Amino acid sequence: MSADRFNGQPWDVVVIGAGPAGATAARVAAEAGCDVLLLERAAIPRYKTCGGGLIGCSQAFLPAGLAVTIRDEIDAVTFGWNGRRERTVASTAGARCKMVFREEFDAALTEAAARAGAVVRDQTAVSALEDAAGEVVVRTGRGERIRARAVVGADGSASRVGRHVGVRCEQVDLALEVEVPVDQRDAAKWRGRMLMEWGPLPGSFGWVFPKGDICTAGVVAARGKGEATKAYLREFLRRQGLAHLTPLHDTGHLTRCRRPDSPLARGRTLVAGDAAGLCDPWSREGISFALRSGTWAGMAAAGIARAERRADAEKALIAYTDAVRSTLEVEMLASRQVMNVFTKLPGVVHTALTAVPPVWRRVDSYLGGDTTIPALLGTPVARSALRVAGLFL
Repeated sequence: MSADRFNGQPWDVVVIGAGPAGATAARVAAEAGCDVLLLERAAIPRYKTCGGGLIGCSQAFLPAGLAVTIRDEIDAVTFGWNGRRERTVASTAGARCKMVFREEFDAALTEAAARAGAVVRDQTAVSALEDAAGEVVVRTGRGERIRARAVVGADGSASRVGRHVGVRCEQVDLALEVEVPVDQRDAAKWRGRMLMEWGPLPGSFGWVFPKGDICTAGVVAARGKGEATKAYLREFLRRQGLAHLTPLHDTGHLTRCRRPDSPLARGRTLVAGDAAGLCDPWSREGISFALRSGTWAGMAAAGIARAERRADAEKALIAYTDAVRSTLEVEMLASRQVMNVFTKLPGVVHTALTAVPPVWRRVDSYLGGDTTIPALLGTPVARSALRVAGLFL
């Protein structure tokens, strides 16, 4: 690769961050015929704190033939309420939730982008972005000045590009997670079954996701309750029989949910995935949001880069913002309603999921990708439940 590509000749599209949103945006833009550079600050593959569950909606937005190992498929979910009232329900959805390791998943998506023609450069941190006439200048920690006709920022929840665009968030949570090796007996115990437990802190929950001879387990709660969240993790791991195991990884990260009036772009720079604050407020699931917004951002960036008139670039930008606001933000708003009930009345949510079969069937259908949260809340059962819950909030 010639040096002038980093200090002279502009790229059509530069994507910052090689997670699901960034790798997808890079692939889509490259498939559209664009000259694409994908930058990642870490060495690929890199570990990422994440449950690694692919719900049906995520699976629908994966490239054909993605070379990633599926570590397990979920046939049943165990729900609990702070160590009590555990009940296991079977999944009958057409597409089962699939478990992956994020380092493998992200690396596979990045390889798919490279096969489409994107140039991948890892271990390259971005230090600044500058708006210029008809382009964006991306400065790296290596002292390079990279020119781009369009930029997609997908550099995570602590996004530098998000700050440049002006993304603001209304919900920030702390997730703590471990990955622990399990013996054959415990692996068999968890195979095909994940656990979701409603925790002792408002809006908190814990999870165990099986991945063969490794279990991913963690808890999440509102930021600002760090010590209480750590105590919850310790108790949760003890209760699930995982506390005595030496973790392969023991990490934490912040999840952020955007404010609906927050921008998605600035000039020729778009944000997608965690960088845009796109995340489910209740489940904190972000992969499906990343894959969808990354797909649309890649299409929009290609349109902006190839636009000969300003009106054409603006049309591509509007198409992206409209897609996000009409789908992902609508889903987040609906999930916020669930989160409000769950925070105040977790027992009501638990009872609905475990003792009212139509509720679980609808949630299972959502996990399988056959319905959405807004559609789920639009059912008579859900509307009645929300009205009843509203009497107590």
